[in-house]
Amino acid sequence: MKPTEKKDTNYFANEVGEKANRKLKALGESKRSVWFGLGMFGIIGWTVAVPTLLGAALGIWLDKKHPESFSWTLTCLILGLLAGCLIAWHWITKEHKEMNQKDEKDE
Repeated sequence: MKPTEKKDTNYFANEVGEKANRKLKALGESKRSVWFGLGMFGIIGWTVAVPTLLGAALGIWLDKKHPESFSWTLTCLILGLLAGCLIAWHWITKEHKEMNQKDEKDE
């Protein structure tokens, strides 16, 4: 056996071992259904949608009470969308960190 073949075999064996460990760990954890994943998508969607709609509502109110040469509705809508995206990004980052910490703890 050539040295490069041995190196490739070791790499392959390590990769297979890591995947097997991940699968066994996933089987040992609580079963999460498709509904759990859809719920996560829903949470992210609402996290973005609610500030966007609140911004639009505030903008409509400001357009009626304090008309300007620019559109308060569009300005507040964009600010609400940005706020929602930042909140969602922060939440996803936090969840990702917690998952990684749990993985490191399990190893």
